[in-house]
Amino acid sequence: MVQERVADYPRPPRLEPSSDLVLVKVAGEVLYEGTGAWRVLETFHPPTYYLPPEGIKQSLLHPAVGRSFCEWKGVAEYFDIVAGGRRIHRAVWRYPTPTADFKAIQGWFALYPALMDGCWLNGEPVIPQPGGFYGGWISSAVEGPFKGDPAHPELI
Repeated sequence: MVQERVADYPRPPRLEPSSDLVLVKVAGEVLYEGTGAWRVLETFHPPTYYLPPEGIKQSLLHPAVGRSFCEWKGVAEYFDIVAGGRRIHRAVWRYPTPTADFKAIQGWFALYPALMDGCWLNGEPVIPQPGGFYGGWISSAVEGPFKGDPAHPELI
């Protein structure tokens, strides 16, 4: 398998379609299973997957307080996941009105793999990107070092 080196990913980030089979489980439920996601590729970050709204189990999502700003994508809104008798705060986000370069992900959902029961790409378990701020998906298809890894403080 040819690995992608995240050091070679662009800045500003690039958006590209993915044919990967994505599975996300949270609080004992399937939040998403399917293909047709988008990947955001940015220097020293593992890919962040944006999942189509029609495939997400939106009944588990509840609007959360607060927004954030990305210089490339625009203003993000957040969602808590409420399932299995618990609330997972600000676990999911989307861009309701992204910048022109990221228009394709308007309304699509991204999430923090570290807050899920598990995330899989093509049947392979994903390792969450280190650091509480990042939503990257580390698989055998990508090679670090990764931003957020304490072993690489120059990237934090």
